[in-house]
Amino acid sequence: MGKTYQRIDGRLREFIEAQPVFFTATAPLAADGHVNVSPKGRRGTWRVLDEQRVAYLDFGGSHAETIAHLRENGRITLMWCAFDGPPNIVRVHGTGEPVFRDDPRFAELVAGFGEADGPSLRAVVVVTAKLISDTCGFAVPLMDYRSERTLHEEYFARKSDEEFAAYCEKKDFVGTSMDGLPALPLPLPSR
Repeated sequence: MGKTYQRIDGRLREFIEAQPVFFTATAPLAADGHVNVSPKGRRGTWRVLDEQRVAYLDFGGSHAETIAHLRENGRITLMWCAFDGPPNIVRVHGTGEPVFRDDPRFAELVAGFGEADGPSLRAVVVVTAKLISDTCGFAVPLMDYRSERTLHEEYFARKSDEEFAAYCEKKDFVGTSMDGLPALPLPLPSR
């Protein structure tokens, strides 16, 4: 049986912080717009800020759909699944805000992630919970975690910040989403 919670603390916080992957889900307001679900990994790139807020580092890629949806309407759901141990699924339904490189809060937020900061960091996404819930997860398969994939980090580590900014400029769906919404503000401010 699923339960709802007023805050992210205790075992919910421990569960979230222990998972090696989570998923984000967002959508535009337009009925014919594209719903987006994204997996997020890389050790140390998400954390619980307080009992109502979580944050994660948003690294570069070929799209910026989550950022576009958050800029348009702020709606987001985060989901963590137990792939080992007791079955569990935790969801945080809420509002999200991308904090970009030129925002005065950016440096302080990034500092809280320590060594997880790295090349191609575009924003910190801060999510404020409106509803926190968990469900059984009985149908989620058991899987063994082997290791982190380092390809993304290694690929972008070979680029200077200027080269990364140029990469963002040339991608079709980084400055503008697939539905034509403003996504990552370009030109990308330097760090």
